[in-house]
Amino acid sequence: QVQLVESGGGLVQTGGSLRVSCTASGRTFSGYAMGWFRQAPGLEREFVAAITWSSGRTYYSDSVKGRFFISRDNVKNMVYLQMNSVKPEDTAVYYCAARRLPVTTTTALWPDWGQGTQVTVSS
Repeated sequence: QVQLVESGGGLVQTGGSLRVSCTASGRTFSGYAMGWFRQAPGLEREFVAAITWSSGRTYYSDSVKGRFFISRDNVKNMVYLQMNSVKPEDTAVYYCAARRLPVTTTTALWPDWGQGTQVTVSS
């Protein structure tokens, strides 16, 4: 059973940086994709970024491309989201997710989720 635990959220000023982490356990993740999603109050959960576990190929939403960077540590079973040049509209609960390849940006097609970590960007 896949378990995902996020950490590292908090308060950051506009233009600042923050890194959130996801600890993955419960299986080997070869053949899997790991993703980050976010959900702001009153809005649907949306795709932010994804990475393939074995090859490290990355995918980003247009809203974060060039500012956010996803990475993974295959030894520690960790996935990271480095957020740079953050904006108030990046404020949301950030969720880690996992699914078998291929990568999809469709939220409903990701079966495994963490509990989320709050990121708040102050203006």
